Amino acid sequence: MQAETQAHIETITSALDLLRTHVNFEAALARLEELEALSAEGDFWNDQTVAQEAMREKNKLQRQVEMIVSLQTELNDAVELIELGEMEGDADVVAEAEAAVAALVPFAEKRQLESLLSGEADGNDCFLEVHAGAGGTEAQDWAAMLVRMYSRWCERRGFKLQMIEESAGEEAGIKSVTMRIEGDNAYGWLKTESGVHRLVRISPYDSSARRHTSFASAWVYPVVDDNIEIEVEDKDLRVDTYRASGAGGQHVNKTDSAIRITHIPTNIVVQCQNDRSQHRNRATAMNMLKARLYELELQKREEAANDAASAKTDIGWGNQIRSYVLHPYQMVKDLRTNVEKGNANGVLDGDLDEFVEASLAARVGAQRNA
Repeated sequence: MQAETQAHIETITSALDLLRTHVNFEAALARLEELEALSAEGDFWNDQTVAQEAMREKNKLQRQVEMIVSLQTELNDAVELIELGEMEGDADVVAEAEAAVAALVPFAEKRQLESLLSGEADGNDCFLEVHAGAGGTEAQDWAAMLVRMYSRWCERRGFKLQMIEESAGEEAGIKSVTMRIEGDNAYGWLKTESGVHRLVRISPYDSSARRHTSFASAWVYPVVDDNIEIEVEDKDLRVDTYRASGAGGQHVNKTDSAIRITHIPTNIVVQCQNDRSQHRNRATAMNMLKARLYELELQKREEAANDAASAKTDIGWGNQIRSYVLHPYQMVKDLRTNVEKGNANGVLDGDLDEFVEASLAARVGAQRNA
């Protein structure tokens, strides 16, 4: 067996071990058997809500188990074929089986990455907020560039974007934007993007063509579905109405339909102006507030479970997570994982997968070691 093939087998085996650990394979098998017996009972569908939740759990576990079993079976078959070919001196059989092993490597790596998206809210849609830092037009232009970067990344994934709130910059760019992102595991993929993003470039707004450093913040939190109960008391809220100032058409801007809600105990502020109806904007803003409160609770749980220093470094709001340099050279570097890419323009055009995958892997690794 060639050394390269042996390395491929070790890579796949390692991925399988991680998958079994992450899924808790034996417990998943036992739970799947329990759910299958439950769904076969005659009164299973009497309570539609409970039955549907059980079926969702059953289907999820079934996909996870079948994926692990299938990968292990294909690896075993290929290894056995290699051994048989070597025993019989059939080089063609060995080559074919080794090619099959090599083809399993990217599949195993992709399945391993997808297994990282099994957190409590990873499967949910999400809200993405981008805020310009200090620095006026320069920072506001950088915030608009970040919005474009995430929009392009979402387009590549086939995710749907909905603009919830936009505050335009004074001369260019944006002061803040809130978007809703809908797609498979949207929150799971984007949750590690929260933090401060730093840009270094020759400013297009500086007549002396000097180099400027700008900052903008991204904040990602999951959309709360009907199965998650978040209690918000009216006495804890301050609700303000105002006239929408961003894009949205003349009808949106004619009345004080925009809503800003402040949650007094946490000082969380959400706002919505995308609809001409004040009632609909208020409903959307309340959903956003519940999502922010839910995300805050998820952070508290994670920080309690992890080593405090590593958890705060990885997910803390206000921490610089990535640096984008356009002058005097091009480079984007993630300060948490040290992943670097020289094609900064490509990253700003939505090529984020390498950074997202590395930060997800590092975050789950920290949780496992906690």
